[in-house]
Amino acid sequence: MDNEIDGIDPSAKPSGSGCVECLATKGWWLHLRRCAGCGHIGCCDSSPSRHATKHNETTGHPVITSFEPGERWFYDYRSGKFLTGPRLAPPHWRPLDQPVPGPAGRVPSHWQSLLHL
Repeated sequence: MDNEIDGIDPSAKPSGSGCVECLATKGWWLHLRRCAGCGHIGCCDSSPSRHATKHNETTGHPVITSFEPGERWFYDYRSGKFLTGPRLAPPHWRPLDQPVPGPAGRVPSHWQSLLHL
């Protein structure tokens, strides 16, 4: 990768508009995270399945960024620290009409009791 921070590929496009694994298993998420190395979209650690962290654990891709509107931060699993990173390939966040939590129609009424806080 030709970039300033090891683990970030600014040209990697997002894998979709929602958590790849949750969409495949009819699951749901609270917030979305984007792998800064390959573009994989996974759910945050507050979500029931924590797919963004599982992606890091299985692939070794070390840096994620928020895939939420208006948020621009990066997190490095290696150091456990937030950092500033480059502008990535668009889109930079989930669709604005996608609800939080999401996706629409899959979130149980008692969703708050299922979060990891």
